[in-house]
Amino acid sequence: MKKKMKLGAFLPAPGHHVAAWRHPNAKADGGEDFEYYLKITKEAERGKMDMIFLSDGNGVRTTYKNEEELSRQGRMVHFEPLTLMSALAVNTKNIGLAATASTTYNEPFHIARKFSSLDHLSKGRAAWNVVTSVTDAEAQNFNLDSQPVHADRYARANEFMTVVNGLWNSWEDDAFIYDKKTGKYFNPQKLHILNHKGKHFSVKGPLNISRSPQGKPVIIQAGSSEAGKEFAAKNAEVIFTAQVDIDKAKGFYKDIKEKAIEYGRDPDQLLIMPGLFLVIGKTKQEALQKYEDLQELIDTQVALGLLEGLLGDVDLSDLKLSDTLPPLPKTEGSKSRQSLIYEEAYNKKLTLKELLLKVSGGRGHNMIIGSPKDIADEMEKWFLNQACDGFNIMPSYLPDGLEDFVNLVIPELQERELFKKEYTGNTLRENLGIDRPDYII
Repeated sequence: MKKKMKLGAFLPAPGHHVAAWRHPNAKADGGEDFEYYLKITKEAERGKMDMIFLSDGNGVRTTYKNEEELSRQGRMVHFEPLTLMSALAVNTKNIGLAATASTTYNEPFHIARKFSSLDHLSKGRAAWNVVTSVTDAEAQNFNLDSQPVHADRYARANEFMTVVNGLWNSWEDDAFIYDKKTGKYFNPQKLHILNHKGKHFSVKGPLNISRSPQGKPVIIQAGSSEAGKEFAAKNAEVIFTAQVDIDKAKGFYKDIKEKAIEYGRDPDQLLIMPGLFLVIGKTKQEALQKYEDLQELIDTQVALGLLEGLLGDVDLSDLKLSDTLPPLPKTEGSKSRQSLIYEEAYNKKLTLKELLLKVSGGRGHNMIIGSPKDIADEMEKWFLNQACDGFNIMPSYLPDGLEDFVNLVIPELQERELFKKEYTGNTLRENLGIDRPDYII
């Protein structure tokens, strides 16, 4: 069988463009509308996409100059992803449900229990996007003044994963007997108590939910720093990354696969799915016009706030729009995203205004504006040249952007035998081609 690319649908309520919520066809209050989320999730499922993906943070940035600037920021409120995914689980059948949760501001037992519950509720379609969090706004909601340093966050995350994996192995697959006649509820020989004691966590166990349909939820990781790559090579089964240059993407792909081998893993069991921001038209000209319509809706101060956040909460307010970026201070936020955006701005000698307009769409991810053929050509080139195993699709605005992808681009990919026409499995692991983990204690 010809290898097929994997496709996720990254679905923040209005879409990915910073001005998406202002588009006439977008639902500005969609972040708290379950029927809306169900509609776009079913649209992704109609397109046979492998999963929907939701990012998340535990804080809201409010450090703007004045109330006027603050009031113009979109996407300030939305559902907590796990809660939303649980509701979507019982209203969908095939599509995977990937939710973000932080290892910095949660405890391992909470995460293990919640994601195992989602896997049961969805009959094996849960995925956890593991993040370490990147903003002081989040830290300030958890008894801290600023976020822990990058290295410390990853040290905690590594031990966090050890504990969570151990808790997911609390019960063997056939531990529960439910024998009413003998009165035996479970086989005690198939219960394994963790008794973990480490630097960051002391967790006895066992988990109070049985081993889930997938053995454990699919593990997604979304960082591309050196620490992030090591964490991914050891723990992740899907990597969501920002890559804008195919040659660098190929290098990242090769590096991660080799690191996985060093950890004794099969590199084919680790899928790399970079983000892909799309504006789709029936023709290239129509797509360009759609993009220009969105660009006209950009509020400069909103775009500046977005850029400052992507660069690690740096203050750019003293720069003129005609200035280029100065050297940036070291960040304890997303090191890989800061580096990627700064490098592109430096290499292309972008002014602040040009950079604001660029990040307002893709937020540092690869961006394609064009016809279905244009988009399929680029996706095919990346996929066949080992720059990725698939993509996390980032519609410019919703629901139209997702509908255009499902109606126009997916048939083009299917015609080229690059993407499946039907779901091939019952669980997310089966659809992604990722093995169910053996029981290991």
